[in-house]
Amino acid sequence: MKKTAVERIKAFERAKTKRKLFESVFEECYEYALPYRESFYAETIGQRRDDKIFDETAVVGVQEFASRLQAGIVPIFSRWADLMAGSEVPKEDRDPVNNDLEDVTEYVFEVIQNSNFSQAVHESFLDLAVGTGVLSVVEGDSINPVKFAAVPLPHIVLDVGPDTTTIDDFFHERGDIMFADIPDLYPDAKLSPELKAKIERDPDGKTTLVEGVSRDHKVKNESAYDYFVIEKETKSFIMNDEVKGIGSNQFIAFRWSACAKEVYGRGPLFNALSAIKTTNLTVELILENAQMAISGVYNMDDDGVVNPDTVQIVPGTIIPKAIGSGGLQPVAAAGSFDVAGLILEDMRLNIKRALYNDMLGNPDRTPASATEVAERMADLSRRIGSAFGRLQSELVQPILQRVIYILKKQGRISLPTVNGTEVRVRPVSPLAQAQANEDITSVARFLELVGGMFGPEMLNILIDSEESAVYLARKFGVPDNLIRDASQRKELVAAMQQAAAAQQQQGIPDEQGGQQVQ
Repeated sequence: MKKTAVERIKAFERAKTKRKLFESVFEECYEYALPYRESFYAETIGQRRDDKIFDETAVVGVQEFASRLQAGIVPIFSRWADLMAGSEVPKEDRDPVNNDLEDVTEYVFEVIQNSNFSQAVHESFLDLAVGTGVLSVVEGDSINPVKFAAVPLPHIVLDVGPDTTTIDDFFHERGDIMFADIPDLYPDAKLSPELKAKIERDPDGKTTLVEGVSRDHKVKNESAYDYFVIEKETKSFIMNDEVKGIGSNQFIAFRWSACAKEVYGRGPLFNALSAIKTTNLTVELILENAQMAISGVYNMDDDGVVNPDTVQIVPGTIIPKAIGSGGLQPVAAAGSFDVAGLILEDMRLNIKRALYNDMLGNPDRTPASATEVAERMADLSRRIGSAFGRLQSELVQPILQRVIYILKKQGRISLPTVNGTEVRVRPVSPLAQAQANEDITSVARFLELVGGMFGPEMLNILIDSEESAVYLARKFGVPDNLIRDASQRKELVAAMQQAAAAQQQQGIPDEQGGQQVQ
């Protein structure tokens, strides 16, 4: 039995109570590193929110973190994953299946690259620096089949399922929605009589909608969700449907890291928040000390001549004083603040390391070689290894599954389910390639060592050169349609053997110009 709108709102309020436990920390991260990201508290449009920022290391670092993560996992105008035949496909059938999937992959990424995915995912990576990013992927029109939107943390409420590890409940709170816009936003909406009356009576009035997706655990061995839209004031359904299949959930939530039984992730800003606050406080004290050094503090005899309320310490000022009085006398500073430079250097380095922005080195020195850049990317892959694995399962695969679900629904493509057994996703992003480069290096060193120690004859006996070449091609990310299938390779080898045999029989001169012996 489906839950009522009142039950859904109660679940939304319970999940919102859990989020409130994180809001104060989230807000501090926003204040010190993302000052113009939407706040959890009431703010006016255009209001300045950078009054607590005295050092820009974290502000610039978060932008670089998001850009670096995008370039490493889902680079712009590049193909960052491949669709491959899964484990249930017989081995002898995988080559032709992979060739067919190659064409599907090209089309899927053409749709993604022509959409607003790059802009939306960058905004989500900014929220990921705090801990959790959320994307909404919905069906578009004939021109743009898929539309992406980054959902800010203040607008999304999440909750985990019975296993307390996966996010199963998504609540998107949409405020300030005009009544007249509801039929346009949700063409298939079923409006209650009360809501219809509101639309007719006050079309320009505004309301709050709760759009949600909740996992249906009663359906076993299949991804099933309840999709609903509720008008919060009347607690009435606008939409209440059931969607099934892998990729049917329009919300994609991905976390940097997660503690046990916690809903929201903890990002790099969580780890660096203390250093960020210390750096800002230190710079603030330096500025106060500088102001003290420039303008100074003075004392004077109250002789009735000098009025301290009208004294201005500016160049060229002449201040009268009574004969025999001391006049204005500067007060010596209590101490020096020279240790601030040491503190700032350490804190800024810690912030950059926490945000993975310490990889490129000094730009004033000799530019890095291609090998050095590759090694730095490999080092980055090792440093964010655990988060990279989580992002593959919570971001990369769900995005492709959702896009393929929409394209199949529109009849644009036809392929089996992307579930890891029929069709699997193979990451080929720069960070994934960094790991593949280590595998390539291991094979190359092995081949070099065996060939050097035992000779090429033993190497040819030990190694299947054909399979080794195919393995290396896949590790390099070479598209499958550029590699001949096993059957094609066998036909080509047979044709070469026939040609060699015919050449031997005809006595055609060899390459050295001699005559073949018949």
